[in-house]
Amino acid sequence: MDYARSAKDHRLETLIAERARTYFGTDRSGPLRWEPSGEDFLSASLEETALMAKVLSKAEFRTWAAGFLPELMADGKLEPAIVSDRTDPKIVHLDGLNLSRARCLYAITAALGAKDTRREALLKTADAHGQASLPFIASGSYEGEHWLGTFAVQMLDARRVVKN
Repeated sequence: MDYARSAKDHRLETLIAERARTYFGTDRSGPLRWEPSGEDFLSASLEETALMAKVLSKAEFRTWAAGFLPELMADGKLEPAIVSDRTDPKIVHLDGLNLSRARCLYAITAALGAKDTRREALLKTADAHGQASLPFIASGSYEGEHWLGTFAVQMLDARRVVKN
């Protein structure tokens, strides 16, 4: 969706929006509580929510998000994943999960709007996820260093958008 919009490819943008609505528009009670599996680097539930934030109107999104992630949207709480070994090529994925979750949480917050009462709690949770892993993107271990920088830049870009 981001590519389609920046390239002004309106056909692709329309197709993505239509497919997202078709595939995810009636989803309810996303399985966020099943995360992490132990080596996830993306949150399926939050990625879906961030996509829907891009294709639905603010009003539609608020209603959809409350039905898809009722607990998160009610209290804004989600604990960052704990990375027990940054030299393990699978466990270090959890640093990526924290950074990608933060990116999605910032996108969700931005889509809700500046006056939404859930904003503060979601921003606090997003910041906690970022801080749980951002200090470790230069850990000295190849397992994370060769890719976590990209996730960090995407997260910081999403944070800049929501904070402005």
